[in-house]
Amino acid sequence: MPFAVLQGFTHWLDRSGWAKIYHLALELLVCALFLWSVKVVGKAVRKAVDDGNDEFTTEAERRADTLAVVLTNAARVLVAVFLLIMVLQEFGVNIAPLVAGAGIAGVALGFGAQSLVKDVIAGFFLLMEDQFGVGDLINIEDKHVGTVERMTLRITQLRDTEGRVHFIPNGSISRVVVLSKDFSKALVDVEVGYDADLDRIFALLERIGADLHQARPELVLEATDVRGVETFGKDGCTIRTLTKCAPGKQSEAARLYRKGVIETFRAEGISSPIPQRIVHTRAGGDDVAVASTD
Repeated sequence: MPFAVLQGFTHWLDRSGWAKIYHLALELLVCALFLWSVKVVGKAVRKAVDDGNDEFTTEAERRADTLAVVLTNAARVLVAVFLLIMVLQEFGVNIAPLVAGAGIAGVALGFGAQSLVKDVIAGFFLLMEDQFGVGDLINIEDKHVGTVERMTLRITQLRDTEGRVHFIPNGSISRVVVLSKDFSKALVDVEVGYDADLDRIFALLERIGADLHQARPELVLEATDVRGVETFGKDGCTIRTLTKCAPGKQSEAARLYRKGVIETFRAEGISSPIPQRIVHTRAGGDDVAVASTD
């Protein structure tokens, strides 16, 4: 029995098998070259926009990474479909009814999987319009905030600050805020007492921002903009500052700025607002207000 099977296989090879294997090998080679060329194009685009700084990823570099991932995924799907059709055709399967049936099944699937079609179409326009890309810090619907780790035509993958991964269908994204496009701003509010010299405080806050800009120019792009008194509190007033920094680096810049504020205020003898309490006492029929600190 094994000898008969081997003899039949040898006869098939002599009759048409070698030709089929040759054709399949050529098709595999073409597919491999196609995938390799797509990979080379992605690397070439990435190299063309590379600024040589490995510590900081520019917006153009993030866009190139996103494009490379999407092109690679699309190429793999095309190659898989092409190989399946070619293999069936080489072994004598009539693919015309299969293609027609696939078209009908595609229409039926389109009606049954409208959300999937919606996700793919939305993902296509997200990529075409270059709304955001891999490496961007985004806020989707005020529900999901994180860094884009992966994008396909169907989903956007985010990782938040706690390390959790969110998979967001592209069709559900109707409003997105990009927090790292071109530049970002670190907002820091500083509370001081009502008895503080505000002009002196403003000058110190500006100096802290200027020192940060000089020490970390790749992180802090400009000196801090001290906007002035933002709100009044029961113990003091709040001064708002804005520091222009690199895309997606607002949290790091804000932490460094707060550290500078604490060290500078400590060196200058400026203390935080002291909570105060006013106690009303009645003496001899008259109210007397006594101020005390907690």
